[in-house]
Amino acid sequence: QVQLVESGGGSVQAGDSGRLSCAVSGPTFGTYMIGWFRQAPGKEREFVAAIRWSGRSYYKDSLKGRFAISKDNAKSTMYLQMNSLEPEDTAVYYCAAIYLSAGGTAIGVTDVKYWGQGLQVTVSS
Repeated sequence: QVQLVESGGGSVQAGDSGRLSCAVSGPTFGTYMIGWFRQAPGKEREFVAAIRWSGRSYYKDSLKGRFAISKDNAKSTMYLQMNSLEPEDTAVYYCAAIYLSAGGTAIGVTDVKYWGQGLQVTVSS
């Protein structure tokens, strides 16, 4: 059983930066990569970024350059650095364990095996 425990989030102003953390426990190496999705009010959950344990990463095209995903293997923790936040980034952010067979910008909710509890990120203008 994989467990994903998120931390970070909260309310920020437009232009601020923020960082989300996801502590991973359970058997993921060789089976899943870890990533983030988000869901804004009234919208479908969408892919944000993901990273393999090898370090290869994937991003939603429109977030490249503003968001950065990284990991600390020793701590089994994955991070999402969010810069120049915009009100449109307001959403609940979910950490996810994603099947290794997924890849590229086509990663979707059907590629996810486990979800974290979700974190609210609110960006005010």
